Order: sequence, then structure tokens, then C-alpha cells
Amino acid sequence: MAARRSSGGRSASAARTSARRGASSQRASRSFVPGFEPLALAFEQRLARALRERADGPARVGQALRYAALSPGKRVRPLLVLAACDAVGGLWKRALPAAVAVECVHAFSLVHDDLPAMDDDDYRRGRLTTHKKFGDALGVLAGDALLAFAFEELSRLPGEGIPAPRVVEAVRRLAHAAGALQLVGGQALDVAAEGKKASARLVRDIHERKTGALFGVSLALGAIAGDADARTVEALDEAGRMAGLAFQIQDDLLNVSARSLRTLGKRPGTDAARGKATYPAAVGESRARRDAVELLRSVRSALVRRCARPALLLALVEALAKRER
Repeated sequence: MAARRSSGGRSASAARTSARRGASSQRASRSFVPGFEPLALAFEQRLARALRERADGPARVGQALRYAALSPGKRVRPLLVLAACDAVGGLWKRALPAAVAVECVHAFSLVHDDLPAMDDDDYRRGRLTTHKKFGDALGVLAGDALLAFAFEELSRLPGEGIPAPRVVEAVRRLAHAAGALQLVGGQALDVAAEGKKASARLVRDIHERKTGALFGVSLALGAIAGDADARTVEALDEAGRMAGLAFQIQDDLLNVSARSLRTLGKRPGTDAARGKATYPAAVGESRARRDAVELLRSVRSALVRRCARPALLLALVEALAKRER
């Protein structure tokens, strides 16, 4: 029989829960995009509740999973989901299950990317990586669990009034974006290219799969939740892929230029130390910066053409263009 908790224990537990919620709200209030605080707060609350209620597990796997998913980050991908839903004329709150799903796929990819057999990173988002905190085995298992949990959450879209055929399309798109032809395929190419001189085409291919695919599906899922037509969904998917490529080029540049763990969230210079295939190494820093600017210009143009009210989504794209971390 489990030991009874004292009232003091209950109070301490409640205090810890309140502190976690307060920290989540504080992170959201510091959204790196002005005006996005309501979306960021709603997302943080939805993610924390989903993980608290439905993502536990034995032998600390639930703890490791939550550590990975709730680590402080910019939440770019879920914000793209919500902003895309708004951009096509939908109610962004209906897209919250899709936003949680996308963030869980992203967290899974980071946990696995950081493993010793992959990038072998000690820090992520300014703190120890999941495998450094919990061990390599739980790092693998937490990533696996996050990927499965993403689809459990995506299946909750009908509760937001999304018709079943649209939910099936959302599942299909997220599964494709996360799989061997896209995200995982990009990880495989990244590992294979390590320590070798990579062409610009190869680096673009890696970035388009690892980052572009998830950015693209983020916009597509938001459009699906917002009841957009098929052509708009496809156009936003393509715009998202371009945005993801620009974002990853900027990440490569920041890994070169950042001066501290505090600024970058992980140790600067790790790409060069590992011999990673990066865009600046392939084409030079000047061209890398020009290409990122041109890609984001194309993204803006596509969003203006296809979206009924693109202002919120354009503001997010502008913030991505100007970010320094």
C-alpha cells in the first residue's frame, strides 16, 4: 500500500506544480515575437497539461520525456502551426493539438540528434541534453516516446471540430515529414556527411529534410486546422520548407559567430569541431547570408498571395529573419 502523504507533502507538491506553471507562463510572456504572447502561453499550457496527464512511464522514461519536451525554447514550429491557422482565416486555438504534436516531433529529433552516436552534444537550450541528464538508453527511449506521443496528440484534432478526413491528412503529412524520406533521412545524410567536404547541394538537401520538412508541415497542419483548400495547404507547406532552410542556414551562421553557451543554447563551434556539413562551409558566409535573405523574401511573397490574413504569420517570419540566437 502506498504511504499516505501529509498535508505538508500535498502543499509542497502543489507549490512545485504552481512553480512549474508559473515558469511556463513566464517563458511564454517572453515570447521572442511581439504580440505572440497569448498564442505562446496557450501553447505552453496545452503542452504541459498534455504531458502531465498522458505522458508518464516507468523507470523515469516519463520524466526524461517531459525534461526534453518542456525545456525552454523559442517554440518556432508550434507558433508556425497556430499562426498559419490564423492566416487562412481559422481559429488558432483549434490547431493546438497539431502544435503540440509538431513540438513533440521536434523534441524527439533533438534528443536523438544529441546522442553520442549522432552529434554527441552535452548542452541543448542552455542545459544538459537529455542523455547527459538521464543516460544514453533513456535518451533513446524518451525520443521514441515523444514521436509516438505526437500522433496521440494529433488524433485529438476531432475534439476541436476538425473533420475526420482532414485529421487523416494531417496524420499522413506529419508521418511523412518525420520519416525516412524527410527528417530521419536528413539525419542519416547528416551523419554520412560528417568529416567530409560537402557540396552546397548536399547541405541544402540535409537542411531541407531535417528542418524544412518540419517547418513545411507546421504551416500545412495549421492550414488544415483552419479549413484551407488543398492548394493553399500545399502552398504553405512549400513556403514553410523555404523558411526552414533559411532558419537552418541562420543556425549554421550562429554556430560560427556565437560567443557563448548562454547566447546559443549549446556550445558554439560544435559544427566545425565535429566536421558537420554546414551551409557557410559549403558556400561561404557572405553567400549563406544572401541566400537566407532571398529565401525569406520568397516566403513572404507566398504568404501574402495565399493567405486571407497573413499579418501574424508574417510577423513570425520577420522575427525569424532578425533572430540572434
